Amino acid sequence: MSNLNEHIRSLREDFSKMKLDESMVKTNPFDQFEVWFDEAVTSNVNVPNALYLSTANSEGRPSGRIMLLRNFLNGGFSFYTNYNSRKGKEIEKNPFASITFFWPELERQVRIEGKLQKQTMEDSDEYFMSRPRESRIGAWASAQSEVIADRKVLEDVLENVTKKFEDAEVVRPDWWGGFILIPDHIEFWQGRPSRLHDRICYKKDSKENWKIIRLAP
Repeated sequence: MSNLNEHIRSLREDFSKMKLDESMVKTNPFDQFEVWFDEAVTSNVNVPNALYLSTANSEGRPSGRIMLLRNFLNGGFSFYTNYNSRKGKEIEKNPFASITFFWPELERQVRIEGKLQKQTMEDSDEYFMSRPRESRIGAWASAQSEVIADRKVLEDVLENVTKKFEDAEVVRPDWWGGFILIPDHIEFWQGRPSRLHDRICYKKDSKENWKIIRLAP
């Protein structure tokens, strides 16, 4: 490509598939999320449970990565990770975070902000044991976010862990488990023409009630 910046500047997408207004949404944001998530699944959105998790360290320096939603209840959104990873250490120091879903096929985005807390050991055990055996062994083999010399280091550790569990059940390591984001802010974004998008936001008040407001695009 001769001029990448020129190409980037020329990219345009005018969204026009659907609209969103206050009369269309559920009173509870979790019910509204379920409606949109179901529509993402039935519309064959690519990896509908992929989310972008943003965390920040104690100095406020942000970092982000793609994760997978593994459950959402009337209270929070959960994912699983290595607690000793960069995100795990950042969450330990600063539990406030945000997650974002983007479903381009539907011209939709959901932004969720709140506070993370660890899931119970029982919940983490249950999910870990539902994973394929190879994935459970992989969790033991990877010191996530640590510097390693090359790929062979990882493969050697994997070989040793595989031998260790050759005749044993692969149980959850103590340093691996779930987090659940308890939200106080959930925004549903629907793309509209001329960048005049619809943004319907649920904000939790001091009495733990959800208030629905509209934001300017």
